[in-house]
Amino acid sequence: MNIHEYQAKAVLAKYGVPVPRGHAAFTPEEAVAKANELGGPVWVVKAQIHAGGRGKAGGVKVVKSVEDVEKEAKRLLGSTLVTHQTGPDGKEVNRLYIEEGSSIDRELYLSILVDRATSRVSFIVSTEGGMDIEEVAKKTPEKILSFDVDPASGISGFHGRKVAYALGLQGDQVKQGVALIDKLYKAFVSEDMSMPEINPLVVTGEGNVVCLDAKVNFDSNALYRHKDIVELRDLTEEDPAEVEASKYDLNYIKLDGQIGCMVNGAGLAMATMDIIKLYGSEPANFLDVGGGATKEKVTAAFKIILSDPNVEGILVNIFGGIMRCDIIAEGVVAAAKEVSLGVPLVVRLEGTNVELGKKITAESGLPIISADNLADAAEKIVKAVKEAA
Repeated sequence: MNIHEYQAKAVLAKYGVPVPRGHAAFTPEEAVAKANELGGPVWVVKAQIHAGGRGKAGGVKVVKSVEDVEKEAKRLLGSTLVTHQTGPDGKEVNRLYIEEGSSIDRELYLSILVDRATSRVSFIVSTEGGMDIEEVAKKTPEKILSFDVDPASGISGFHGRKVAYALGLQGDQVKQGVALIDKLYKAFVSEDMSMPEINPLVVTGEGNVVCLDAKVNFDSNALYRHKDIVELRDLTEEDPAEVEASKYDLNYIKLDGQIGCMVNGAGLAMATMDIIKLYGSEPANFLDVGGGATKEKVTAAFKIILSDPNVEGILVNIFGGIMRCDIIAEGVVAAAKEVSLGVPLVVRLEGTNVELGKKITAESGLPIISADNLADAAEKIVKAVKEAA
């Protein structure tokens, strides 16, 4: 789950991580009031969307008067920002962050994540922070360094000093850097963050080390432990179909293809999408109904797939274990009848109660195409879509 910059900074500030003062604003009038509350002489007006690249897209402006704060607020609110992460449609700006200006001497990069290769918490750092960090990663990856934390010993001053020296901090900045690393690590672990990204981490003209920007997302599987974090969720930033899927605890991601997919298990989902591409088409979504889906859950999943106007066919690929094949079949049949299915549907079932599941689909009275295996299913749905075109 993602949250906005101003929310991320508030979470980090709870752990003592140094961030500039600022306030969220939802109207130009509120932006002016917050600017006056902060005091000048310099303010930064920041569009709040769940995407990077706001600065290059004109979503971050430094101004030197309250009048300009109002002017930028009026320009940004209700506008659409198109960045390298939003896609061509962009994202509408519905809220702003009014922040005190900072004197910047150096821009650095700092993030934390769990390294998949080692399953250890890893710090990613670079002296080349700022708007061009993607170009740095692409052209000069040697300028981006990483350090692991041994879970047996945990975080220590050693890690903080290692990061501080890698970032080129000097004198009192090293002490600040060590303290920041300790606090950021504690926030990462305590809040079940999947990745806090500080870009830029700056050294100010006064020699202070400050998190000038912060992007934080959280492990969705751990949100049940953090009701306060869940309350920060901004549904307007999410795809309506993904919001609907979350109500049923479904894992859904919209893609750009034509073949809707419904599977159980992320690994099976990836294999299903790959084989659809192998047979000459493109998947329209990633949708994992999980290992214990009910008939109602499957029906909801089916409706969500069909809510995408680009879907020209559906492939249901289920390996029944905990979730029995007859339950899947009942859900598929119920959903197909309820929405008056108008696209080809291929169903491949295997596992617990598979014969009963196949019987339910065969006797449903619907034009459901049965498949024996994954390759057979992919070949049949691609062929059916082409014939229906």
